[in-house]
Amino acid sequence: MSVWNGEKEGGRKRNRKGQFCMKIAVVTDSNSGITQARAKEMGVAVLPMPFMIDGETYYEDITLTREQFYQRLKDNADIATSQPTPDSILKMWDKLLKEYDQIIHIPMSSGLSGSCSTAMMLAGEDEYEGKVFVVDNRRISVTQYQSVKDAQMLAAMGMDGTQIKKRLEETAADSVIFITVDTLKYLKKGGRITPAAAALGTLLKIKPVLIILGEKLDSFAKARTMKQAKTMMMNAIQKELDGRLHDSECRNCHLAIAHTDNEEAALEFKKEVEERFPNADVYMAPLSLSIACHIGPGSLAVTATRKMEEEHEKN
Repeated sequence: MSVWNGEKEGGRKRNRKGQFCMKIAVVTDSNSGITQARAKEMGVAVLPMPFMIDGETYYEDITLTREQFYQRLKDNADIATSQPTPDSILKMWDKLLKEYDQIIHIPMSSGLSGSCSTAMMLAGEDEYEGKVFVVDNRRISVTQYQSVKDAQMLAAMGMDGTQIKKRLEETAADSVIFITVDTLKYLKKGGRITPAAAALGTLLKIKPVLIILGEKLDSFAKARTMKQAKTMMMNAIQKELDGRLHDSECRNCHLAIAHTDNEEAALEFKKEVEERFPNADVYMAPLSLSIACHIGPGSLAVTATRKMEEEHEKN
């Protein structure tokens, strides 16, 4: 979970400036889409998100698989998202601090869950001050995954916890997610649209296009077919690239395709995005189960995240 950069001396390493490097662990939660198996490959730690299903607690990728989750969702089970307990967070931190000097903790966006504020409160305790740095860079799912990779890159460049937290929060707004929902059933169930609006939308075969920009899941546009919705999302990404992300040719952004239990359609959409944006490397992964709770299966999403300046320096 730590990344070194430089010469090793007496069991420690120096960075390019000749300073001793901190040994830094990177922690996130399963909202990032990083499974426990993938976490081991990457060298990061992942807190499993808890879900309440018909009154029982399950932990993502520990006691609850994606397949089981979607089956329970389709069976109309009562599913609610929760957040890691303070005890589970502290146990992970304490274990890691026996081996690492500092921890970068990257929870899901503070605007979408209370888990970020809980972690920040815990990190304010005397025993964790200067050791645990909780980052609120307002991301979730594949964009949160990119933040984890960025944190590892910055650690490898010799930055300490304070510097990494600062850079990740400075670049928080350099990301956007557009999602098309296949059914209005789950938006109605979660109270995000009224039953009357859901009934009318279903009758008209409306496919809502949603946007996650920082701290909120909001309505963006309405399509009549998934084909039209995909075009709308790609046009919206191009508009973001032309404007806020300052990268019209998509040479300095990461693009990603995500989905909720819709892999075949996502692979097809990935090809379309690659054709539309030939300069981009397009990553694909499932959307987090916490988002799937609110939008249901069958959705497609596309995201854009501006590359950090440090990534250009590294390359």
